Amino acid sequence: MLGNFSYCNATKLYFGDDSLKYLNDELPKYGKNVQLIYGGGSIKKNGIYDAVVSILRANDKNIIEDAGVMPNPTVEKLNEGVRIARENNVDLLLAVGGGSCCDYAKAVSVSVYCEDDPWQKYFIRFEEPNCKIIPVGCVLTMAGTGSEMNGGAVITNHRENKKIGHVFGEEVMPKFSILNPKFTYSLPKRQMVAGIYDIFNHICEQYFSGTDDNTSDYLAEALMKSVIHSSLIAIENQEDYEARSNIMWSATWALNTLIAKGKTTDWMVHMLGQAVGAYTDATHGMTLSAVSLPYYRYIMPYGLAKFKRFAIQVWGVEAKGKSDEQVAAEGLTAMENWMKKIGLAMNISELGATADMIEGIADKTFILTGGYKILTKDEVINILKQSL
Repeated sequence: MLGNFSYCNATKLYFGDDSLKYLNDELPKYGKNVQLIYGGGSIKKNGIYDAVVSILRANDKNIIEDAGVMPNPTVEKLNEGVRIARENNVDLLLAVGGGSCCDYAKAVSVSVYCEDDPWQKYFIRFEEPNCKIIPVGCVLTMAGTGSEMNGGAVITNHRENKKIGHVFGEEVMPKFSILNPKFTYSLPKRQMVAGIYDIFNHICEQYFSGTDDNTSDYLAEALMKSVIHSSLIAIENQEDYEARSNIMWSATWALNTLIAKGKTTDWMVHMLGQAVGAYTDATHGMTLSAVSLPYYRYIMPYGLAKFKRFAIQVWGVEAKGKSDEQVAAEGLTAMENWMKKIGLAMNISELGATADMIEGIADKTFILTGGYKILTKDEVINILKQSL
């Protein structure tokens, strides 16, 4: 039975190959000082930086640069962004980049006027903001995280070996996001593939929960099939506009909270992957791919009906004459073959994890309760060992 829920998404999206022009419609809504947030400088090479700056100047904005956002934004970088925003009385945080830039912008937005330590308040105690929040806008250059249309922000603390996400409410969601699939073309292939798996796993972690006949599961299956189909085209031709646009749109719908409705959701792959990432600083999507199959094979008996459905509906496994266990296992094998074909990391050793890290990674893995099996620490350790 579909449970009770409320749904609201506060983000306005502009999608398409001419979508950047709509930045002109949004900028007049905000004050003069814009903190321009971006990463290592690739947007200066591909022309996106110049295009954005031109629009900002045409709208008579003061541009305050905040460059150098890393793939896994750190507490130190967050503190730097907060300082920049405070010193310049910033009116809008404009993130131009992938999910890390969007996450970072949201973390800055709730921290500038926070009287407490933001790391402790938001990422350790998981409290909600009770201060002024600076609005965020996004110009997306990588598809994967869905951060352009949700309230999530993930921050890494290397000193504590912790990588933690906080999903804030609708008041922290970007006010607008601009999605031009062509802006993703220059992304290195490995980053594109990592983003594709991040999308796919976001869907899985909502899908593999619950036992009812839920509309959200039908939506999830369609999204997964679209991602699989488009990924195989994109790895052969990274500038196939149809494939890249479908991947970008699927990424947004995978984690804008819609398909989570009526679901308990199971985010243990993310908890495992983020703990690995805290130790290795590896690319997020690759940490997820490296732990997924050992985790899903372990919990499959506890959610067998859903894994059987996944095999049939998503991978086209023929069920006739086979046990439920055989069908479900074939589905995960089909998923594994696809993952290898598109070039994902299949174990955490590839990412720099070693056997002597396992205990520490397990200690930093949050145990969640929404899935088919609540793990013990020993089970976490065993899954991590299987992931090596």
